[in-house]
Amino acid sequence: MRFTLLSQATFLETIFLSVIFAASNASADNWSSFRGSNGQGVSEEQGLPLHWTDTDHITWKTELPGEGWSSPIVHEGVVYLTTTTEEGKSCRLLSVDAKTGKQKWNVEVHRQNPGAKRKQNSYATPTPVTDGTRIYATFADGTVVAVDRDGKLAWKNSEVKFHSLHGLGASPILVNGNVIMPFDGSSPDQKELGWKIPWDQAVLLAIDATTGVTAWRGKRDASRVGHVTPITSNDGSTIISAAGDRVQAFDSKTGKRIWSVYSQGEGVTPTPAIGEGIIYTSSGFEEPTIRAIRLNGTGDVTDSHIVWEQTKGVPAMPSPILVGSFLYTITRDNILYCIDANDGQPVWNKRLKGTHSASPVHADGRIYILSETGTTLVLEPGAEYKELASNPLNEKCLASMAVSNGHFYIRGINHLFCIGSPETE
Repeated sequence: MRFTLLSQATFLETIFLSVIFAASNASADNWSSFRGSNGQGVSEEQGLPLHWTDTDHITWKTELPGEGWSSPIVHEGVVYLTTTTEEGKSCRLLSVDAKTGKQKWNVEVHRQNPGAKRKQNSYATPTPVTDGTRIYATFADGTVVAVDRDGKLAWKNSEVKFHSLHGLGASPILVNGNVIMPFDGSSPDQKELGWKIPWDQAVLLAIDATTGVTAWRGKRDASRVGHVTPITSNDGSTIISAAGDRVQAFDSKTGKRIWSVYSQGEGVTPTPAIGEGIIYTSSGFEEPTIRAIRLNGTGDVTDSHIVWEQTKGVPAMPSPILVGSFLYTITRDNILYCIDANDGQPVWNKRLKGTHSASPVHADGRIYILSETGTTLVLEPGAEYKELASNPLNEKCLASMAVSNGHFYIRGINHLFCIGSPETE
């Protein structure tokens, strides 16, 4: 047997790389924000269940108080989610043990005066985000809170008095130590202003995660109502944020707008997909269109940085998901499209059963698509439609699922479900 002695420097380097590798694996188990890492709905988890029902492979099922359509997030073995009680007045954050489903705490973090919203929306729709130290949540009136892991309120920022005829649908993200939250609303006094008529009052707000003090305010200029959760460039230097009529990039440190693309349509909801220096966006009502946009522009790049446009397969509520060279979208008519991400040409489409609001997830080499009746369709990605399973929960589901530690976490109207394979339980 042959042995090799390592130099001290090499030995320390090996240890360092091992630690980094272990840390990256640990972080892969967390699902700390809306749709996981950078809002892409992609997980590196393996050994996930393929089949389940409302009785089989249910690790646990916990009753939820109140009403809310925020997605669950999972960090270091704890599930967090928001809800409201008292018809939307009492804003609450819940903590649940990810292994047992036992509630750790349920605290009121804010009280609001419920305003307008669509019936599909709730007064606790934005998904919280965590950095492992605190949990940051946004509620319908525009208030952003930070809560310690023991449930103690750390700070509250109510600088934005939010109003929208649709309610609030976007979720906060964390970038460079700031909580980033888009507020793309409309006027409470003039119904069509900010909705049918563009206005200049939308803001991308950055709040210092430590202090709760506003760090900067990014401005859109003329835009309309939107519900899009922002994402970042791969290096984190820019924040990509879309709204009605606009897709824009902002400097993540200063909030200065870097580039803008005109994308006609209000009420846009899907979070963009990103890959290879290109984002894939959709516009809202009026002129629904998918646009592939290069990220390296400055100024108004509408005429120079759109790679392709496609009016077929435009997602309405669920966010698109990029798997390899294919972009998967679900339309307002609940038709699933597979689109070639290189040129925007549809590869195939399939009408789905039921209505879909939740965004799909790619994990363990499969695509998981959750319907509003709680049925999860499982597909094999590729150039042909290939169904692997259809798994019913028989409970209304509008929130997107979370993936962590070999389990799915699915929020229903009354319960939080933890679903796992027998090997992981």
